[in-house]
Amino acid sequence: MSSSDANNNAKFDFDVVGFGESMAMFAALEEGPLESVQRFERSIAGADSNVAAGLSRLGFGVLWYSRVGNDSLGRFILNTLKSEGIDCSQVKVDEEALTGWQIKARRNDGGDPEVEYFRSGSAASRMCADDLTPTLTTSRHLHCTGIPPALSATARELSHAAVKRMRDAGRSISFDTNLRPALWPNQATMVEEINALACQADWVLPGLEEGEILTGRADAEGIADFYLERGVSEVAIKLGSKGAFYKNSSGTRFEQPCCSVTRVVDTVGAGDGFAVGFISARLEGLTPEQAVMRGAWIGARQVQVAGDNAGLPFRKDLAEIDQ
Repeated sequence: MSSSDANNNAKFDFDVVGFGESMAMFAALEEGPLESVQRFERSIAGADSNVAAGLSRLGFGVLWYSRVGNDSLGRFILNTLKSEGIDCSQVKVDEEALTGWQIKARRNDGGDPEVEYFRSGSAASRMCADDLTPTLTTSRHLHCTGIPPALSATARELSHAAVKRMRDAGRSISFDTNLRPALWPNQATMVEEINALACQADWVLPGLEEGEILTGRADAEGIADFYLERGVSEVAIKLGSKGAFYKNSSGTRFEQPCCSVTRVVDTVGAGDGFAVGFISARLEGLTPEQAVMRGAWIGARQVQVAGDNAGLPFRKDLAEIDQ
């Protein structure tokens, strides 16, 4: 019996557990270089918490591990996550470090906006394996990404510990590679560490360019095969405007075209949207085809709005997929 099969026959306090760094984000309300912008809107950012929020909006019970500083931005992040319905009881308030934040320019042409990060030495970078509690394994599924292990050596230890505990408990795991080269000492270390985690997951969700870096293989099927050969059950590769490619350990493979997009506003968060769609559908027992379709639809929805998670839908919005 696979871990996902076992999960379907058990009772859990939470559907999904995640961990990572949420940052306060100050997004420009007008176009132009950051030094000339006068007005900003405050929200939160962070791939891991984007997925947590997206799954919670779809009705899943989500548990969140992190650290924030004992400051106004930390309290803002906690209040925002709680307003999304996320259980933050395991988040630690660090008295010795500040909450990370970022400032983001505004573009309306679909290009990558300028972003400056202020996260070095942040409270979240001080996460460690000791932050994990027995509550972790009261969740059915773990979702994690390649960002926390890039933050610090202790956050890397937490990532490995969380994956091991959930595997040992027979839980299912999804992993989004989410490469952040600037946070690693060199590419070789990044590739080694990310693959060590990815190959312990049931579902791996890389982007095409990320997959090329991590596997040395130049096409989507080759990237999928790299992980399938190492024990992963399912691989869904994000192809940007070309859609997605899926392959599993049983040999099922297919391509999913990109969903219709009226106008690309901001591509940030599209991959997180895909993860929300794929994970939610698979946890509901939907087919791989339905899961990749939902992921592509949510990703397309996300790129049409400003903000890192503003396009993530609520359960009622899923009815639009069939229209």
